[in-house]
Amino acid sequence: MNQMTSLSSLSRSPASKKQAASVEFRNVTKRYGSVTAVDSVSFTIEPGQLVTLLGPSGCGKTTTLRMIAGLEMASEGQILIGDRDVTHLSAADRDVSMVFQSYALFPHMSVLENVAYGPSVQGVSKKDAIAMAMEKLELIGLKGLEKRAPSELSGGQQQRVAVARALVLEPQVLLFDEPLSNLDAKLRRRVREDIRELQQSLNLTVAYVTHDQEEALAVSDRIIVMSNARIAQTGSPRELYEEPADLFVADFIGDANIVTGELTDLSGAQGSVRIGNLHLQLPHRGVSQGAVKLAVRPDAIMLDEAPSSATALAGTVRKASYLGTQIEYEVESPIGNLFVVQYGRKEAIAPGTPVGVSFATQRGVAIVPGA
Repeated sequence: MNQMTSLSSLSRSPASKKQAASVEFRNVTKRYGSVTAVDSVSFTIEPGQLVTLLGPSGCGKTTTLRMIAGLEMASEGQILIGDRDVTHLSAADRDVSMVFQSYALFPHMSVLENVAYGPSVQGVSKKDAIAMAMEKLELIGLKGLEKRAPSELSGGQQQRVAVARALVLEPQVLLFDEPLSNLDAKLRRRVREDIRELQQSLNLTVAYVTHDQEEALAVSDRIIVMSNARIAQTGSPRELYEEPADLFVADFIGDANIVTGELTDLSGAQGSVRIGNLHLQLPHRGVSQGAVKLAVRPDAIMLDEAPSSATALAGTVRKASYLGTQIEYEVESPIGNLFVVQYGRKEAIAPGTPVGVSFATQRGVAIVPGA
């Protein structure tokens, strides 16, 4: 079987014998001496959801994941898995499994032995452990490779073995720590789709850590964005992209041009925002009249080579980059240099060309509260 066979083409395994469990953090803090790695964090992962902890290096996301696993103990607060308080329980006493960034496969064991190892050390008979391992290897598309050593597998196949080893114990919660970081771009995309399909088909509760915004948007039911040891915003991928809570989230989730405008009028939930000579109607999101910051997504900016001063800002293309499916521009304008993405265009607008700059307010333009 091809190493990247879609999970949809595999026979479905019966649903896990164990009920998916929720994960709840209540004002959890983790300190290392005088350094606070996680600062009074509270959230809930509902049963059967895939929730991603997203943020830059050092924000506290991996420490949070390790506290779910019991690999780190909370300094303060309470951690619950299902209805059980696991705050002070060791990793061995929590019904969770973790897929590590490095895969952590035993090099001297075969694929089958790697996957059967967990049940074996828990006292399951060798025959039953092998049967459990074979079931999970078939589920993830590695049947026929069970006798190989990890060194004989590709990176994507090794990652699948790590997933099978985590699944074989049928945990209440499955944890992923940057699982795709060792794969090339095309393989990352295909394996993340497999992980998402597996999570949905087995109704698994998953906590997933990544620093890759595109990966988080692609796989998640909800995303928890972390910054400086705290939660910056929690929401669905669409909510975070279209309604960022602050400038950090706006800039971190996808690319955003941060521009200044003036909120001049309020009418119900809508407001009139002036940007240069343009007036846009946007949800005001509780912001008062006056100067405001807006997050403008690159694909929400339109360029017109026959500009009209009445409906567009005057701009000049400074750089153009052809990327196959899209063309990226740097455009000089009265509101600053703008990063613009156009899809479906064959020929790039040449640098030095004057253009009219306007905004598609129905997609990707939002007032940022508190900015």
